[in-house]
Amino acid sequence: MRRARDAQREFARWPQARVDEAALACGWAIMKPQNNRVLAEMAVRDSGLGNVEDKIQKNHRKTLGLLRDIAGVRTVGVLAEVPEKGITEIARPVGVVAAITPSTNPGATPANQIINAIKCGNAIILAPSPKGSSTGEKLLEFVHAELAKVGAPAGLVQILPAPVTKAATLELMRQADLVAATGSQANIRAAYSSGKPAIGVGMGNVVSIVDASAELADAARKIALSKTFDNATSCSSENSVVILAPVYDAMLAELAKAGGVMLGDTDKARLQKLMFRDDKLAPAATAQAAPRLASLAGVENAAAKAARFLMVEESGVGPACPFSGEKLSPVLAVYRAAGFDQAFALTRRIYDYQGRGHSVSIHTRDEAQVRRLGLEMEVARVIVNQAHCIATGGSFDNGLPFSLSMGCGTWGGNSFSDNMHWRHFLNITRIARVIPERVPTESEIFGSYFAKHGRG
Repeated sequence: MRRARDAQREFARWPQARVDEAALACGWAIMKPQNNRVLAEMAVRDSGLGNVEDKIQKNHRKTLGLLRDIAGVRTVGVLAEVPEKGITEIARPVGVVAAITPSTNPGATPANQIINAIKCGNAIILAPSPKGSSTGEKLLEFVHAELAKVGAPAGLVQILPAPVTKAATLELMRQADLVAATGSQANIRAAYSSGKPAIGVGMGNVVSIVDASAELADAARKIALSKTFDNATSCSSENSVVILAPVYDAMLAELAKAGGVMLGDTDKARLQKLMFRDDKLAPAATAQAAPRLASLAGVENAAAKAARFLMVEESGVGPACPFSGEKLSPVLAVYRAAGFDQAFALTRRIYDYQGRGHSVSIHTRDEAQVRRLGLEMEVARVIVNQAHCIATGGSFDNGLPFSLSMGCGTWGGNSFSDNMHWRHFLNITRIARVIPERVPTESEIFGSYFAKHGRG
């Protein structure tokens, strides 16, 4: 922490151009092809989660998108002058950031946090999950090599030494100026109870609604892509699909064409026994390829041995129906709904069990359905006709900020509902000057109210 504060005090004097160069250096540290492959291979080898090629794609795409988002963004000095209000806004760093990062994305998530912190003039210290520690250490080796090229102090970016303990992580959070937490809900709760300002994310359990008006082949292709990308390590991967009855059979056929295999009741029970232990996800089943899951579970359906993803029909919601919750694996719960009202109500029930606040997916041509989800469903994002896990954290063909950390608002117990991005790593000082006084009359403020209700 002393090294971080010394480095940050020096860095805080850097002009915007040099700060931007340091952020680019951190970005290139993970995007450099040989670095990217090393990090992806290490992440899969040491965590046992996901697959190498998808992690390479994720490391590249998420970092490139973030660098696009922050290009030209002012984070040093005067941000805005508002003469009519006498206000000058000045960017100020938050100081030292403690970043709690997960094993599911041990390269991409720390890189994202590092770039955001550096872009805003901060120092950052990573507290990785034990399984992600080796990847984090290798990432820092690459980051320090690039920062040296631009003359930035190495103390700007650090990592807790392995083995990373809960005690060390808690102490880091207590000493930091800001905590940015991604990962398990236990980590998020610890961040919010650390006594320091914290931005933490909520639990994912994405439902995708398939309306009768949807382009079914396109919807199936996108759901399959999202469900299988990096073996569903993303909290934004679809966990359930709610299909309207008029297209239920046709949509199942399209999902089968996309590589999905529906399991019968016996195989469903076998898979459930493998995946859920003591009301929790079993680590052995997390982020594994579908054929491996089928093999571990003793599934007898021969087609499952070559499946891209597995499907189970479900009707219930809650602890007695564990497939209605987050699965972090290429397994999709399939529900039938008579109409959109029932689909809406079912989706809300699922989120009341797990995933409230995160996001919802819909495949439809009916804008009224989209608008209703935005107005009434307790979610921070409504993803329309897209591969959800690709889109919700920002995409080159939508306007959301690139991020691997999604705030879920008060619905999900979070302090913010945005995609975590650079603005969350910045303080703003406002200079206020005297301007001509303008005091409204009573009638200006209450005129319409008095006209309708009187003054009595």
